[in-house]
Amino acid sequence: MKTTPITKAKIVATYGPSIADEAILEELILSGLSVVRFNFSHGDYSFHKEGMAMVRKLNQKLGSHVAILGDLQGPKIRIGEVDGSIELVTGEQIIISPNEAPCTIQHLTVRYPTLLKDILPGERILINDGRVEIRAAETKEGGMLCDIIEGGVLTSRKGVNFPDSNLSVPTLTEKDKVDLVFAMEQEVNWVALSFVRHANDMIGLKKRLGELNSFIKVIAKVEKPEALQNLEGIVEASDGVMVARGDLGVEIPQEQVPLAQKNIIQTCLRHAKPVIVATHMMESMIESPVPTRAEINDVANAILDGADAVMLSGETSVGKHPVKTVQTMRAILDSIEARGHIFNKSRQANATSESYESDALCNAACHLAQQVEAKAIIGMTKSGYTAFMIASTRPVAPVYIFTDNRPLLNTLNLLFGVHAFYYDGNAGTDETIEDVIHILKLHEFVAPDDLVVNLASMPFYIKGRTNTIKITKVQ
Repeated sequence: MKTTPITKAKIVATYGPSIADEAILEELILSGLSVVRFNFSHGDYSFHKEGMAMVRKLNQKLGSHVAILGDLQGPKIRIGEVDGSIELVTGEQIIISPNEAPCTIQHLTVRYPTLLKDILPGERILINDGRVEIRAAETKEGGMLCDIIEGGVLTSRKGVNFPDSNLSVPTLTEKDKVDLVFAMEQEVNWVALSFVRHANDMIGLKKRLGELNSFIKVIAKVEKPEALQNLEGIVEASDGVMVARGDLGVEIPQEQVPLAQKNIIQTCLRHAKPVIVATHMMESMIESPVPTRAEINDVANAILDGADAVMLSGETSVGKHPVKTVQTMRAILDSIEARGHIFNKSRQANATSESYESDALCNAACHLAQQVEAKAIIGMTKSGYTAFMIASTRPVAPVYIFTDNRPLLNTLNLLFGVHAFYYDGNAGTDETIEDVIHILKLHEFVAPDDLVVNLASMPFYIKGRTNTIKITKVQ
């Protein structure tokens, strides 16, 4: 009865022309894809809408719960248009100014109205993912004179980063607000906010979603130095986090990214928030049918660090080998999971939390399952909270979550080791435990004589916080 693989570490793939075909997308899901990311920086609404409909259709066909993630562009600053290309020469100077005029070898323009207020002399300006570096020297009438520290060739609309500057641009742009409405209308499961700097950025996003009567889960993309400084608050205010290593590696010295990644992941585990590691995971497979050895190690180390998921960008959106890439990534993850180094994370419940008792039970479920070699941890949830807590302990046993909240089925597919089922029964606790075990037996996920760990709320009809743990032998 199984159709899609039961996986622990999850794979996120970016939608694009290379997988905008139902047969290819189906093969990706059958190869272990858990989440499809729609990047609102590229493509129009009709393209995204068609892709999202395809994901839903395949979920229905395959009985899968592939989640949909909408990625907001954020305040990505770019240079203006270039006639062909221009080459900046190291040691020379150039004017940069905030207007819409074409760029020339003497004058760069950026679409950033408050440029001259926000950038101070001595601060770096990095262009095209840091390949070109200029440094602000002095303010001129209508522009900033800059020294060219590292020259290079530029073409139209290359990205610009200001790693030393305190930018006043809002994190949620006008375009993002429109895209957010589209995401809500399409009932996406997750929304990612780019260039997050403060916890208030995520609080503001949740507030705006609340005004739209939407309960979409939100992901903070960590790609700014300010985000690293405010990491604890950002993680607390978010439902999940993405380690966006592309811009992060431009905004901070690239040699600091590996330790930043580890710190972000550990912070997320401590707060029971899922974390995705993204960017350049298997970049060579955009062209090549095989990854480099360094890429294999990178994917493996992300999961060894404790990530819930690893993400593919150009590899699946425009790459030549999207299916082979997902299959290769799945093989790497399976190899790591088979060796057991990533499981049974020790967590201490916060005694000051309102959910302290429930949190402690979820933590205990992982240890109990380890001791009795349980074949499953089974939980019930309305909001998804129980699933988040159990997943953060990284149990060896698969985590099966039952809920009567249909949209949550797909949302939970991002979480490490979690697989969700729809269940709307209203029987008592013992009868419910029997029901859900019967469902798992039908799907061949458990068998007679298996031990399973059940988490539940008693009395069941109140649907309160988890307050009961039980070991059950499957009959």
